[in-house]
Amino acid sequence: MQKQFEWWKETSLYQIYPWSFQDSNGDGIGDLLGIISRLDELQELGVETIWFSPFFRSPGKDFGYDISDYLTIDPRFGTMDDCNLLIKSIHKRKMKIVLDMVMNHTSNEHPWFLESQSSLSNPKRDFYIWQRGIGGPPNNWKSMVGSSGWNWDANTKEYYYTNFLSFQPDLNYRNPKVKKQMFGVLDFWLKKGIDGFRLDIFNSIFKDDIFRDNPPSIRFFPTPDNHDEAFFQKKQHNLNLPESFALAKEVRKVVSKYKHKPFLIGEVSGSDSTLKSYLGEKADGLNLVFQFELIHFKWDVSFFKNLLTKNELQFANPYQPVYVLGNHDQRRYIDRLGGNIEKAKVISTLQFTARGIPVVYYGEEIGRKEGKLSNFFGKDPIAKMNRWVPLFLTKILGIYINRDNCRLPMLWDSSPNAGFSTGIPWLPVGSFEEKETVTNQKKDPQSLWNHYKTLFHLRKTSTVLKRGNLTLVPSNEKSLLSFERNYQKSTIRVNLCFGDRTDPIQIPKDARVVYQFGKVSLTKTDFTFSGYGGVLLEC
Repeated sequence: MQKQFEWWKETSLYQIYPWSFQDSNGDGIGDLLGIISRLDELQELGVETIWFSPFFRSPGKDFGYDISDYLTIDPRFGTMDDCNLLIKSIHKRKMKIVLDMVMNHTSNEHPWFLESQSSLSNPKRDFYIWQRGIGGPPNNWKSMVGSSGWNWDANTKEYYYTNFLSFQPDLNYRNPKVKKQMFGVLDFWLKKGIDGFRLDIFNSIFKDDIFRDNPPSIRFFPTPDNHDEAFFQKKQHNLNLPESFALAKEVRKVVSKYKHKPFLIGEVSGSDSTLKSYLGEKADGLNLVFQFELIHFKWDVSFFKNLLTKNELQFANPYQPVYVLGNHDQRRYIDRLGGNIEKAKVISTLQFTARGIPVVYYGEEIGRKEGKLSNFFGKDPIAKMNRWVPLFLTKILGIYINRDNCRLPMLWDSSPNAGFSTGIPWLPVGSFEEKETVTNQKKDPQSLWNHYKTLFHLRKTSTVLKRGNLTLVPSNEKSLLSFERNYQKSTIRVNLCFGDRTDPIQIPKDARVVYQFGKVSLTKTDFTFSGYGGVLLEC
């Protein structure tokens, strides 16, 4: 009997930021009907699973990550009927849908918090984390953005805790009623046929129940893969608590009840051992967790070899690595490559052919560039907090505090506003060339869009790339990365050139070229790179 493989172990993810994908009504904000109008193009691209940043009702202070009603669609994006149509339309095209679920906190305009804040005796007071404090905040805990996590409430004369922004009060999961309510939210969407959830800052959910101070650290700046030490403290008591690992298993049980086998992917940070704690020692926690090392890639073969080696050791089956180049919180990776499309083809091929789950942020498939919006005029609340910090200084320091710049509208065509909206876009489209648009790149066989299309479809149709193990192939070529994916009697060898040239590389007997790109010359017996490129061989 053939072994059954979980679909989520074989899929690819495409992230849509609803504000910026497609506007259907001319108000300058992307919406659900706009997304539906573009589903055929995503299907053509080869997208398998779509992850949506939040479109629940929200004041929009953090652009959807401050939720005031988990069970209602924000009017900016449409109605529940539109959402039902979106789910149906995605499934009709044999794709899956994943929602971004913010379990850690709500908006301070959520009815739960308004009740909690109303008096010390309100039944929902314990839905959030409140403490008195003596002459100041109860302890030294810093939020993820560097400010104190404690916020004074003049009405009840106590502090409430926020591990992100001050208008996003953290829920108290030590209260069983909170857990029951949030599990009910998951059930609501799962019954609608949602195929999974991306869990926002899941490692932040539990905090120390006796509110001990965090110990000091010499480290100031956090990175996407490490928030554990930042702002001169080790976040020992407000991140990655054992209770959060246990909660991962509880949430897994909630989704496992459903026959359509939904999955969970967590936004967490920490060491590999910490990440695996969220997956569970028996792979009974979250199905997947994001790994952000690739966001901080160094353009050096040894970096990529070491990353693959490490992940094969630390995240061997039944675990599955996740390869991410960007998201709604990070500088676009094409800018980190200096706009070099050939380099983008190389690194995206690695992302799609390594053992693991590739995650593509909207616009990466066309090389959508970073914006140049200043912090002073930023809409992003983090930019507003740092409005006097010049953009060039943030780049020198390697920090990212204006996320508006990675959230600019999608470039569909050369019409006004790049086909995103007939109105004034919520963020400026910025200057662009016709060759950068989806419509133009579809016509160019050598475009980045067509490269991504090949990768999506190749991975979707190749059992070897979906299920095979990974083995590095030794090479004396300093600019060459070679590895094999093996499944049963089938092998695909991936050869990627990260440098200027290689000597001729022999093609194994009876091997077939599956895909080639970039500066490569092929004969019947060997191939040579004269620059960035790749050759995939079926052996």
